[in-house]
Amino acid sequence: MTVIMDIAVVALRMLLPVYTIIIVYQCYASMRRRRRPERPLVLLQDLDTGVKTPVLFWENSIGRSRGSDIAVDDPAVSRNHCVLLRRKEGWFISDVGSKTGTFVNDKRIIRRTQVRIDDVISMGNKDFVFKRGEEFHEELHSSWFFSKVVNKPSIKPFKLLLLISFFHIFMGVEAVFADSGTDYTPVMICGALVAVEWIFFFVSSVILKRISFEIESLCLFMTGIGVMLLVRQTNGIRMAVIQLVAAVAGMIIFCVIIKFIENPDMVTKWKMIIMIGAVVFLAINLVFGKVTNGSANWISLGPITVQPSEFVKIAYIFVGAASLDHLQTRKNLIEFIVFSLICVGALALMGDFGTALIFFGAFLLIAFMRSGDFKTIIFAIAAAGFAGIMVLNLKPYVLKRFEVWGHAWENASDKGYQMTRTMTYIASGGLFGVGIGNGYLKNIAASESDLVFGLMSEEMGFIVAVTLAVAIAALVIYARSVTTRSRSTFYSISACCAAGLLVIQMTLNIFGATDILPLTGVTFPFISSGGSSMISCWGLLAFIKAADERTYAVKVKS
Repeated sequence: MTVIMDIAVVALRMLLPVYTIIIVYQCYASMRRRRRPERPLVLLQDLDTGVKTPVLFWENSIGRSRGSDIAVDDPAVSRNHCVLLRRKEGWFISDVGSKTGTFVNDKRIIRRTQVRIDDVISMGNKDFVFKRGEEFHEELHSSWFFSKVVNKPSIKPFKLLLLISFFHIFMGVEAVFADSGTDYTPVMICGALVAVEWIFFFVSSVILKRISFEIESLCLFMTGIGVMLLVRQTNGIRMAVIQLVAAVAGMIIFCVIIKFIENPDMVTKWKMIIMIGAVVFLAINLVFGKVTNGSANWISLGPITVQPSEFVKIAYIFVGAASLDHLQTRKNLIEFIVFSLICVGALALMGDFGTALIFFGAFLLIAFMRSGDFKTIIFAIAAAGFAGIMVLNLKPYVLKRFEVWGHAWENASDKGYQMTRTMTYIASGGLFGVGIGNGYLKNIAASESDLVFGLMSEEMGFIVAVTLAVAIAALVIYARSVTTRSRSTFYSISACCAAGLLVIQMTLNIFGATDILPLTGVTFPFISSGGSSMISCWGLLAFIKAADERTYAVKVKS
């Protein structure tokens, strides 16, 4: 019987990597399916020439600039002249500070003004008639991500979740055998995890009536792996329970954010309050922060500790993104730059340079999506480099944190101990791993958080670890692909920024643990132990979900 059980465990260990690839593939394949064909929403017909210009997006910049969604070749038109946008109530147009003004039916508009079919929109020396999209008969090409599989049926959400649940059950069984099959606590944790997954699915599909569940499935899959990896760690059952509770809190935040940003104009009204709240959070952290591993970025609340900077990530996206007609104002840009300086500066004062780097990466993403100008990005990077040199000169103790970078093996018994052990155990895990709970990295400090990529590689195999890394990295491709179909620039920018934040965070975690980059102490999204990080990751996921055109089904009046 023992021999049969050993064979079964080995077979299970070799099955899980293949199973991982299948689940990740099915999630992303399903994201590409059941999409509407690419077609113009409405048309702008030149009154003089009769040329019809298709309007493809929910928000469209109009101006003389070649970077405008609708470029108008007229010297009397400003580079950024106006914005044509779609809302639940219909179509509207806003002037964004043009020199000659924007007119609807010969009346100059002062604020956002509704336009209807056959209205005449005038700017500079050009007049356009607002027409229905059905009158445009030329073929439009879809984004490559959606181009070839629009009509293929996707896997049913409940079947996808069933695959994921069985995967986590297999992990629970493997964890039981890691302790000679005498402790069935991992099975209980697994049962609770599966119950949470199906309750979340029920709430999403039945109560909230969401028509897609792929991205949630992908992150439930990774969340469950993180929870089950903990059960055989030191104090693992306690950590697994905390992680599962944090995941539930994150799912609630996920649902709340999606509902809150249903109306992008409402977000603009709340932006200042969110910004002030984030600054207050950081100020409290600066005053009452508890120093942990050299960074004062934790606050103790009785028996639990929280990391406010994780929640400020969500606020940062709220402030950085906006609907297009608000986005193209100087006031909005200045507010965002000042807020960015406060966030990065506060994190630097706390000594949390890993999170500061994540925020700076998010700033670059938002700045580029707002301007499309590489010169702005180069200037920002140069300024950040200068600031980094100043910090190293004024606070030389910071430099000591990076002394081991690139020299881990030379300091294998001292400062490089964690990295050298991580790399050693990644190699010892091979392609298929040694099994849940059978690794040695769990005896090293921070194996379940900062070094969790090594823990995954050792116990589940390099195939699983790399596949999960690719799954998170692919969120950027997915977020970018849905931006042209989003209802607002707010969704487009926030989705790309959220995906970028997760990828930057993952990259710092993996490369830091393997001595490619300095070890900054950031977590691997959805996998690393840490309640604040888990809640934050699910909050960021809400922005990616909201960008999907299927998330909000609305009927627009003509």
